[in-house]
Amino acid sequence: MLLSYCVVNTNGREHLLACLDAIRRTHPGGIDHEVLVLDNASDDGSADAVRELHPEARVIARELRTGKAENDTELLREAGGRYCLLLNEDSELQPAATAALLAALDEDPGAAAAGAQLLSPDGSPKACAWRLPGVGTALAGALFLHRWVTVQSRGSATRAVGWVQSSAMLVRRDAAAEVGYLDPEFFVYSDETDFCKRLGDAGWRVLYVPAARAVHHDQLSTDPVARTRRTVEFHRNRDLYMRKHHSRLAAALVRGLTAWFYAVRAGLAPLLGGDSARWYLLHARQALRPERGEGIREAAAAYNASRE
Repeated sequence: MLLSYCVVNTNGREHLLACLDAIRRTHPGGIDHEVLVLDNASDDGSADAVRELHPEARVIARELRTGKAENDTELLREAGGRYCLLLNEDSELQPAATAALLAALDEDPGAAAAGAQLLSPDGSPKACAWRLPGVGTALAGALFLHRWVTVQSRGSATRAVGWVQSSAMLVRRDAAAEVGYLDPEFFVYSDETDFCKRLGDAGWRVLYVPAARAVHHDQLSTDPVARTRRTVEFHRNRDLYMRKHHSRLAAALVRGLTAWFYAVRAGLAPLLGGDSARWYLLHARQALRPERGEGIREAAAAYNASRE
């Protein structure tokens, strides 16, 4: 089999159904494929809806919630395709996206992963490919040069990049197995960064493919508790990445530079608009002390305890 579509879902029933509709609508003809859906202990009827409306999909229904890296790894292990297209439930492939990703990996035997250009629901492109994190990228952020120095999702040609977002990422399954799949220590956030880093260390390339496009709805709750948990998890896993792949000094420098960026942004918030100064200060505090607070991992643990 050539291709396995691998979708992870957590309580995203309507987005999930739209994702599967898009797969059905855009899949290139003549390519043998399968559709795998891992439902991460949803309580909104997602699994039953897929079984009813998309009987072609194989549903793996978890009883307890686990992290994104662990879920993607299970799908990669279960998949039968030479290539696996990892998708979030809130991603919708656009026409010819799958064909463009497959062509990119077929044409470059040294590439292990290829990421699509992600779009906002209004069709505007999102940043979705970057240089790998380090002191240099943190310094660029502190100097407000991140958009020009670190973001690599630009241009109209396929190019090698540091890492791509896993919301719509085609993976060569043998390469994923070679590096041990995704690291479950990254519950969510930085999991694909670490994965792409380890692929690169093993001699593989990671590609950004602008001809492949996918709408990413990025279903983020505005609830302040949920947003705080996401912020905690984001900085916790960013620091984990730095400590795993860089020195303790480099990790400390990145914490300081990142906190500086958010502190300055907090001071500019009244002039620039957007999120409040309070929110940027929360980011600054978490960047400095990523071990503090409760994140998405703890929320999942609490949910699991309530189910047992």
